[in-house]
Amino acid sequence: MAGYRDLLRTPGVARMIAAQLVARFPNGMTSLAILLHVEQQTGSYGAAGIVLAAASVGQAVAGPVTSRWMGAWGMRRVLTLTLIVCVLAVLGLALLPLGLPGYMVFALLAGLSTPPVQAAVRTIYPKLVNAGQLTPLFSLDASLQEIIWIVAPVVITVVSTQVGTVQGLLLVAAILVLGGAWFILSPEVGRVRIPRSRRAFGRVVLKPPVMLATVIGFLLIGACSAVEVGVVATFGHGGLEAGLVLAVFSVGSLVGGLAFGHIPIGPWAMARRLLIVTTGLGLTMVSLNIFWLGGTLVLAGVGIAPALAVLFAITTASVKFSETAEAFGWAGTGQLIGAAAGSAVAGILIDQSGPTGAYLAAALFAFVGLVVSIVFVRAFPDLRHRDPSPYPDTEPIQTARI
Repeated sequence: MAGYRDLLRTPGVARMIAAQLVARFPNGMTSLAILLHVEQQTGSYGAAGIVLAAASVGQAVAGPVTSRWMGAWGMRRVLTLTLIVCVLAVLGLALLPLGLPGYMVFALLAGLSTPPVQAAVRTIYPKLVNAGQLTPLFSLDASLQEIIWIVAPVVITVVSTQVGTVQGLLLVAAILVLGGAWFILSPEVGRVRIPRSRRAFGRVVLKPPVMLATVIGFLLIGACSAVEVGVVATFGHGGLEAGLVLAVFSVGSLVGGLAFGHIPIGPWAMARRLLIVTTGLGLTMVSLNIFWLGGTLVLAGVGIAPALAVLFAITTASVKFSETAEAFGWAGTGQLIGAAAGSAVAGILIDQSGPTGAYLAAALFAFVGLVVSIVFVRAFPDLRHRDPSPYPDTEPIQTARI
């Protein structure tokens, strides 16, 4: 913990971590707020699911695009534009008398305009700390983001069910404004300029480490989404047990990230972390007892934040600085698609074999990720004795002939 204290004393680091956490806090609220509001307005969970799918498609499509725009137009311009549009879309969902097509349009717009805060902050991090602090910083970031997934769903559920779904969406809009403004106005966002990328759009994802980060992120988040569906199916929507079990899952990730964040990242780092996740998720199928599930999910969670930290580090270390934002945009898209796939597969297996099917889906997603990390281990950069910062952008300069 002394190392993390020193890290947080580095100028700008604590402010950036806090600002991006608040700016991204609505990520843990928006989907649930839309689901509850549309279901209440239409009386159909099916309609609510279609609207959520529209929002997810928008986010998946926009991630790499808006992230790349930051190199062309500047971070503050892109973040401000997307923030304004996203807030207006959420307000439209909350306040306008819409039918299903209208809800889909506004949800799609909200997804397309989700501010690329995650790509921005992970592009800024290498400029705030020295090379030796970058891996622990990524691990700390991956750990602390669990706070979003522990607190945000509880807050939005309480507000939407006890006060009203309109008020729930208005709360999302308010936090978007406050968190987004704090992040955008942070001095570090103004000081760091992303050079314009000279490579064609999409080329960066073809780099083996970026492709691995995208594919493994898809599988890892797919496993987590399957767990969430399984826990809800096990204990019911209204049960306190479901919230507690999902909370300890996130706590396990938080503890794992803080405990292992200082360990240097070698080619086998991802395989070791995914082995922990796969083992824990495999053990969930032994029993659906709350204490057994809680214990096994804590074990699985211990590997999640460290695995995400590896994804962040190998992405940063394998691209030019001008490509980092787009690379993280593609990785984020992979995770969004993984979340949808994990939920869908888990739902199908639950219909066939009960809640255990969801845990089987989660274990299979994690196992495939483990296999990928072993088969393609040579494609992982060895960062144990190397600066994990992105490559500098270079360009030819004219020299005078003498």
